[in-house]
Amino acid sequence: MNLALLLTVTSPTRKQVSLVLATLLVILALPVMAVFSLGTSTLLYLVNSLEGSDSTRAISTTTVGLYEGPEVAGDTYAWGNCTYWAYALRLKAGSPIPTTWGNANTWALRAILDGYQVDHTPTPNAVMQTTAGDLGHVAYVTAVDPISGAWTISEMNAKALDVVDVTTYPAAATQYYSFIHDKLPKVVL
Repeated sequence: MNLALLLTVTSPTRKQVSLVLATLLVILALPVMAVFSLGTSTLLYLVNSLEGSDSTRAISTTTVGLYEGPEVAGDTYAWGNCTYWAYALRLKAGSPIPTTWGNANTWALRAILDGYQVDHTPTPNAVMQTTAGDLGHVAYVTAVDPISGAWTISEMNAKALDVVDVTTYPAAATQYYSFIHDKLPKVVL
């Protein structure tokens, strides 16, 4: 039916027109509100990615699949989450970390408080950490290319619960992440 004919026949009141316009405004605003609810660090990351800079984007991501291995003894982090996976891989590598660091967004600070080295330099066996999102994210660094500086991580729950991915980032992306290494040696005075 023709919109002009419909408006002529029904003669909408100002109240009805206002209600329709207000509804349309809310519907159009929902995606914008969803983006801004992601948090400042996530928005900054997205802005840098949209500016055409490849320094923040992953070079590649490969989904390995669901983790179907046994439960990791002593791993008290929530099963299927990034913290569970990072803890498990450090334990498997012979460099266990505490089970008391909480959500991923608190790992760098708690690591520092526990005497671990934390910086912006990826090395194999380090834990990559970001505070982006509500709970942050952690992953296990599996390799660093000695020529390009690109670094590869093994991560869980980046795409979905219990899904393991392997992702490679360019060297310039290190500024957006913290890397948790082994404990610093104690200085005896």
